[in-house]
Amino acid sequence: MIYLRQMFENTSPRTELSGLGEFGLIEHLSSFVKTENPESLTGIGDDAAVMDFGNMLTVASTDMLLEGVHFDLSFHPLMHLGYKSVIVNLSDIYAMNAQPKQILVAIALSNRFSLEAVEELYRGINLACNKYHVDLAGGDTTSSSSGLVLSLTAIGSVAKEKIVYRKGAAVNDLICVSGDLGAAYLGLQVLEREKKIFLEHPGIQPDLAGNDYILERQLKPEARKEIIGLLDELNILPTSMIDISDGLSSEIMHLCKAGNTGCVLHEEKLPVDVQTIERAAEFNLNPTVCALNGGEDYELLFTIRQDDYEKILKQRDISVIGYMTKPSEGMHLLDKAGHQVPLKAQGWNAFQKG
Repeated sequence: MIYLRQMFENTSPRTELSGLGEFGLIEHLSSFVKTENPESLTGIGDDAAVMDFGNMLTVASTDMLLEGVHFDLSFHPLMHLGYKSVIVNLSDIYAMNAQPKQILVAIALSNRFSLEAVEELYRGINLACNKYHVDLAGGDTTSSSSGLVLSLTAIGSVAKEKIVYRKGAAVNDLICVSGDLGAAYLGLQVLEREKKIFLEHPGIQPDLAGNDYILERQLKPEARKEIIGLLDELNILPTSMIDISDGLSSEIMHLCKAGNTGCVLHEEKLPVDVQTIERAAEFNLNPTVCALNGGEDYELLFTIRQDDYEKILKQRDISVIGYMTKPSEGMHLLDKAGHQVPLKAQGWNAFQKG
């Protein structure tokens, strides 16, 4: 009994995870995790693990989605959730310039879910698999005492000479991003506003009219498979790449840290949709802040050599938003007034208090 009491009343110093943050925790854990097998080329620290089993490289990535943390079933339909859970994982594979081939799905369910509810979830999973030509190759199911938990693993492949890591950017490389930014965050703001109104006044039906684009970006995003194909057609191999799940600011800082560079982003070059700008004004938010820190855009952020600039100049779905600098110059946003504002990682943090 004395031993048990001592074990549960540990008096050693305690470090709060909120102080480290998600990425600080990952960095800390990776500091003492070592790979032993020669097939393991890259482990913790990129969008996906990379393994060499022969002519092609194998890439694998895992993401976990928890009810009440990553999604709210009061406004997230199960079919859309199943679809999104696949997209979240495929996006990591595309961020390695690879093609996804299989997914594994593990789910934990509480007893409030019926067979019909599970079928609806898997309809969304299958829909995404069919659209992206990915096989649902297996997984696991178990019970849960705290709602729905989804854990998916995506597996893909890429030729050795085509693999792209977070590291690799050099000084003067151009920073590019696909699509537009901030819409998913504004979609979430609309959904949470309407939920709050409904809870306070149950007789009032949610008003979602005019928000189709930003709601789809939040509830049913897409992975940017076509951007990988376009870059290949243009004969452009990015020097570094990452997907935007936690916000542009956080992701560019990952690329800079991995490549030992600084950066300058131009506010006037950030691609933001008109509907995002309009809804940001409604919520008294700065659309630039939403683009930098909103997250869940699942666009691709990548760097290219300046020699490749002419190749993408006329590509409407790719924006050049800045360039890499020497690490001593830091990481900044050049605002519309010409002032340099230091970038901060203010996007999604899994362990942040509040």
